[in-house]
Amino acid sequence: MSKHLPLSEAVLLWLEHARNLPPTPQAITDAALSVLPEWDALEEAVAAAAPRDEHPDLYAKVDGDWTPNYRTLLGESGLGEATRLIAQGATVPVPEVADSFVAFCTHPAPVPERWLLLNATFPHGTRIPLGRHTLQTFTLEELLQTVPMPALNGLKPDGLDLGLITGAPFLHVPDPDYVVTRRPTWFDFTGPRAEAQHWHALLPLMLWDSYLLRADSVFTVQRGRRFDLNPAAVPLTIRVYSDHYGGQEEVEVRDTGEFHVPATDLPALTAFCTAISAKIDAIMAGVTHKRRIPRLRARRLERAARHLLSAYQRTHADYGVWEVEADELHLDYVIALEALLISPNDDENEGIANNFRSRAAALFLTTAEQERTEALVRRAYKARSTYVHGDVIKDQTEQEKLKELRALRHLTLQVILRWLVLTPSGTDDLAPLLDAAAQGTGREQHIDRPLRAFFTATPPRSRPADITTA
Repeated sequence: MSKHLPLSEAVLLWLEHARNLPPTPQAITDAALSVLPEWDALEEAVAAAAPRDEHPDLYAKVDGDWTPNYRTLLGESGLGEATRLIAQGATVPVPEVADSFVAFCTHPAPVPERWLLLNATFPHGTRIPLGRHTLQTFTLEELLQTVPMPALNGLKPDGLDLGLITGAPFLHVPDPDYVVTRRPTWFDFTGPRAEAQHWHALLPLMLWDSYLLRADSVFTVQRGRRFDLNPAAVPLTIRVYSDHYGGQEEVEVRDTGEFHVPATDLPALTAFCTAISAKIDAIMAGVTHKRRIPRLRARRLERAARHLLSAYQRTHADYGVWEVEADELHLDYVIALEALLISPNDDENEGIANNFRSRAAALFLTTAEQERTEALVRRAYKARSTYVHGDVIKDQTEQEKLKELRALRHLTLQVILRWLVLTPSGTDDLAPLLDAAAQGTGREQHIDRPLRAFFTATPPRSRPADITTA
């Protein structure tokens, strides 16, 4: 700290002067723009401790000259908020604020990250690599290190309640090319929706357990500078607790949804996610001796994942979707299945529906599951045709439709998982192997044995009914 003592002293001098300022953001900005010796001394100290060639993010051009950017120094650092609190008469830990400001100016600018808040519960200390992403639950101390001016947390009446998201699961990924131009929101129409952008990391978690998993919000973090999660972006629910006097107290807590992972399952989840992420990476990288097929396989997987995620984001409970969207979700699941099971060599006019059914069934190891799968796919494909041709599905009640949609969701998860297990094994196209297996040829070698091996070594939470370890 002695190296940056002049900067620390300049901050302390400015904060001392803050007691004389009106407690409004505009007044504080005006003070920084006026000719105040305290602010001039602060800018000079910043320029000496953090020259522009080392910290260009701190500077802006004014009248042709590069000077420390007052918006950055006041806004992103948290110094403006500390100034306002002191002007209001609040008790602020001034030495900690000064230390944070010095670190803000002299440390390298953090790489922007995209963070997704999941509606799920994972054990404390969870940290699972998922390709470039990381699934992590954060302690309060760890979250404090991500926000500007940790010493101010809890002092701002409109600030984020970090206790609300302590222990919450986040998927985060570095995004060095992301340019922060405004506060990002869930409905940010400048690019694809978040579930589509981050399907590589979401898919392994969804394949682990059929309980619903969604991204509740997405935002930008520059650790120590920006923490753009708005409290309104955290879905809440009411939980009732009994008090010591026999009464009840209602408390707002984060809605954790239905996807819960106990600590005892964490090693198995980690192993499963590691295995599935490797298979996704292999397909997306196109590990094979031909060129066209890798691109096709990668597009197939991405398309299936996107449609699956699109349906998940609009499914609010195990048996719950908006009635007006039920048919569209049905179509999403069928498209996901078709993306993986229809071969580029299939005749467009003959046999596609039959191939679709038989290949889906061939992915299952017992006669009972094959028959159940074929019947479900037959009904799903018929409903899909009815919908896309503009007709109305009339032979199902709302309850029957929701039950069928749930069964189709579970089947889609199983087909994607089995396709992932089998496809990267050196084949150009899985369809011929599934067609042969449906005819009783090569089934044990190409289908049954690899599936049993995978489900034995790295099983999901629930072992499928057709998989035995024998």
